[in-house]
Amino acid sequence: MFKFSPLTLRRLRLFRQNRRGFWSLVLFAILLSCSLGAEFLANDRPLFVWYEGQAFFPVVQDYAETTFGGDFDAPADFRDPYIAKNIKEKGFALWPLIHFADDTIDYSLTVPVPAPPSVHHWLGTDDQGRDLLARLIYGFRISVLFGLLLTLFSSVVGICAGAIQGYYGGKVDLVTQRFMEIWSGMPVLYLLIILSDMIQPGFWWLLGIMLLFGWMSLVGVVRAEFLRGRNLDYVRAARALGIRDRTIMFRHILPNAMVAGLTFLPFLLNGAIGTLTSLDFLGFGMPAGSPSLGELLAQGKANLHAPWIGLSAFCVLSLLLTLLVFIGEAARDALDPNRSSSL
Repeated sequence: MFKFSPLTLRRLRLFRQNRRGFWSLVLFAILLSCSLGAEFLANDRPLFVWYEGQAFFPVVQDYAETTFGGDFDAPADFRDPYIAKNIKEKGFALWPLIHFADDTIDYSLTVPVPAPPSVHHWLGTDDQGRDLLARLIYGFRISVLFGLLLTLFSSVVGICAGAIQGYYGGKVDLVTQRFMEIWSGMPVLYLLIILSDMIQPGFWWLLGIMLLFGWMSLVGVVRAEFLRGRNLDYVRAARALGIRDRTIMFRHILPNAMVAGLTFLPFLLNGAIGTLTSLDFLGFGMPAGSPSLGELLAQGKANLHAPWIGLSAFCVLSLLLTLLVFIGEAARDALDPNRSSSL
């Protein structure tokens, strides 16, 4: 049976005692869980349809219109009044909480777009008639997943680079430091804008481009820990015993070095989300039509007569970044060796 070490238990207790950070983590986990199941919260397809004695699950599978009494062999539009009438007469449909997906245009609006909040659109619509709450849910998921993946990949690259620099030192450290000084001096945002203008942007393309410049965040911290750790007695003893450098680096020194590195991860996630939002706001981020917090902020700027757009996107983005900052502060305090050792 897996058991935590006493030191880990003390750190978890410290994190739990930081009520602001702990409840921020709980709220962030709830919001992330809801956004990961966005298709079951906001969709223009029913979750379940019972029609003529048969069960259908449109949320996970396409069905032809002829299945529900339509005339065409195209995918069924469950918002079509004719299809909805047939289902109501010969069965029933269980809809998600929000009857719109992120790209669903509401053609039944009786007011000009962007439409204000109403019974059908709780936060109103954007300037194309798409439900604002649905786009916020989907946009939240894209922003967080993008930030998590970028943080993960950049941390792996940065930790490996810092470990090699700090462990070997000498010319390896000198050459890598000079390269990083040149690489970090490049105007990253301008390069991203130029590249985004030359190539059709996409989720994975943006992730790869930002990874080229985002891996240096943890290098300095990990490098400093390895420079200190390589001269410790147990590392020298391991070398004398003939243990391979890779084993010493990643089994003996890295766990101690990661204590300092882990405290930076929430702030790296914060920065990744902020960068993606900035690119989307400027129009150089995700492809046109993708649900994005930055794109909603741009819509709010362009439609000052519809304040619900900008205010909704601003509140969601502010809440997300604030929660991550509070989580990072709590993790930093919990991993502080002085506080951990005092308990």
